Amino acid sequence: MNKTKPEISLDISPDIENGSSQELYDWIRANRVDEVECVIPDIAGIARGKVMPASKFVRESDVRLPISLFLTTITGGYAESDTSGYEVDTDIVLKPDFSTARAVPWANDPSIQIIHDAVDQDGHDVSFAPRNVLKRVLALYRRKGWEPVVSPEMEFYLTKPNTDPDYPLEPPVGRSGRQSLSNQAFSLSAVDEYDRVIEHIYDYAEAQSLEIDTIIQESGAAQLEINLMHGDPLKLADEVFMYKRLIREAALRCGCYATFMAKPMENQPGSAMHIHQSVINRKSGKNIFSKKDGEASDAYDYFIGGQQKYMYAAAGFVAPYVNSYRRLVPGYSAPINLEWGHDNRSVGLRAPRAKPAARRIENRLVGADANPYLAIAACLACGYLGMTKKVRARKEAANDQEETIRGLPYSLLEAVDALDNCYDLKRVMGLEFSDIFIAVKRAEHDEFMKVISPWEREHLLLNV
Repeated sequence: MNKTKPEISLDISPDIENGSSQELYDWIRANRVDEVECVIPDIAGIARGKVMPASKFVRESDVRLPISLFLTTITGGYAESDTSGYEVDTDIVLKPDFSTARAVPWANDPSIQIIHDAVDQDGHDVSFAPRNVLKRVLALYRRKGWEPVVSPEMEFYLTKPNTDPDYPLEPPVGRSGRQSLSNQAFSLSAVDEYDRVIEHIYDYAEAQSLEIDTIIQESGAAQLEINLMHGDPLKLADEVFMYKRLIREAALRCGCYATFMAKPMENQPGSAMHIHQSVINRKSGKNIFSKKDGEASDAYDYFIGGQQKYMYAAAGFVAPYVNSYRRLVPGYSAPINLEWGHDNRSVGLRAPRAKPAARRIENRLVGADANPYLAIAACLACGYLGMTKKVRARKEAANDQEETIRGLPYSLLEAVDALDNCYDLKRVMGLEFSDIFIAVKRAEHDEFMKVISPWEREHLLLNV
């Protein structure tokens, strides 16, 4: 492979990433950084914010955005809400998390991005900002003396440029000059077909100090998967958030698109974001899912039980769009159930083979289109409720569950209604946030229902 170096690489050292604001300001001056991107994830997980000259950021880093940012639908509209300040669209303040400072290697000038948190005028966390929602759930764990550990797996498709949404997506042409259309799961030659994109991903990740565990070819045509290292849930959510933007930029540099749609193409598997989860004792550092003798603990059983009891209501967080439910159908490698089993990929909750210290549960229901902060928060919230309410897991499923009774909502609207009726989950995720999320998703569903699809024209136009 010919390595293609990124346009700009700024080596932000770990000392700077974990340092004070003054250390970062000194680093910005020393490295002659031109611009700073003040970034915040919205409800959809889209990067919002402001770009400013580095000199202004160093001089006055008080960045404000309207509160309506968090009521924006995926189409750019706004949901109605009774949230305080929404009527006059008051400002929120963006508070930089300096540990997230990263280079922007695809920028034309030396630039860095910094993920920000949302606070109100008095400095209190805005409860419905997605990053704060995850922090809220993690705080509940800490109060119990627990520390969750997660590891996401990100699937995505490369496609030809698609400038007219009326036309279906197609796989891109690889280096061989041919278009991949068949299942090439785990094929190294299939990965090599898109080596230019992958080299850009590696180079951009290196420039942003992001670590990749593995890259593999998935089941779909031009479908890839990136596995991340396990670690702190907030850090991993930040990394997924950054990776999505990084991967899209890498693809664009190579003349194609990267999409995280849950089901971008007919007759191809959907894209997931499987999340491996475990919990350690903060004092001992031991995995609470295993007993001293190495056997599974009650906490492990309760964590799975919580996923089984509450994931139906949490479906909107892990499958947040009408398209998400096109992935969750039998026969396309996506589970539709809430059963669990050891080394069983037909269940929604898989227990991978692992030593007792690494015992974990893999939630295979999450779509690649999910906001990583909300998806991780929701999975952990279900596990937390299971452990605190001592919800026993159902008996392990030992056989193929692909054709089992559906354990998930059939649609986004059904998922949102389930959340609205689940006070326990809303309380853990945050009541105000949950109400805003529900309002946004209902607004998106209403917008979707205004669109007449080709299927309707094909089968209804002259037949009904």
